[in-house]
Amino acid sequence: MDALLVALDTALRTVSGGSHAARPCPRPAAEPAPLADDERALSGALMRVNHVGEVCAQALYSAQALATRDGALRRQFEQAAREETDHLAWTQERLQQLGARPSLLNPLWYGGAFAIGLVAGRVGDAASLGFLVETERQVGRHLEGHLDRLPAHDSASRAIVDQMRADEARHADAAEAAGAAALPAPVRWAMKAAAKVMTTMAQRL
Repeated sequence: MDALLVALDTALRTVSGGSHAARPCPRPAAEPAPLADDERALSGALMRVNHVGEVCAQALYSAQALATRDGALRRQFEQAAREETDHLAWTQERLQQLGARPSLLNPLWYGGAFAIGLVAGRVGDAASLGFLVETERQVGRHLEGHLDRLPAHDSASRAIVDQMRADEARHADAAEAAGAAALPAPVRWAMKAAAKVMTTMAQRL
C-alpha cells in the first residue's frame, strides 16, 4: 500500500507541475542573448518535447520501482528518478521563461509510460533494466539532436540539455552494470517508432 501511495503521489506531482529540483538548474557561463520570436518558438517546442520525456521518465521509474522485488534495485530506480525530477523541474522552468506551455497530453504520456514500465518490470529485473538502458540511450541520442537544432545562442536551454544528456548516460551505464539484458531488435525498433510519434505530437500539443 505504501508503494502504491508513493506511485500515486509521483503521478500527481508530475502531471500537475508540482515537482521541485534538488539541484540548481544548470546555467550558462554568460548571460544569454535575447531570442528572436522564431527562435523562441523553436526552443519552446524542443523544450516541451524534453519536458514530455521527463514526464515519461518519472512514470517509467515509478512503475519499475513498484514492480521489482529487489530492494537494492528499487533504491537504484528511486535515485535515478530523483535526478529525473531535477530534469522535469528544469525543463518546466525553461518553458516558463520561453513563454511556452507543457504538452496538453501529459496525463496520456504518463499513463502510457507507466503501463510500459510496469510490464517491463513484471517480465523480470534483467528485462526491466534492459528496457531502461535502451530508453536512456535513445534519449541521449535525442538530446544530442536537440543540441544541433536549438538556436546557437540559446545557451540557457543548451546548458540544461547538456546536463540532462550526461545524467541519462550515467543512468544507462548504471543499469547496464546492474545486469541489464539486451533487448531484441524488434523491441528496440518499436521503441524508436513510439518515441518518434511522441516527439512529433509533443512539439505541437
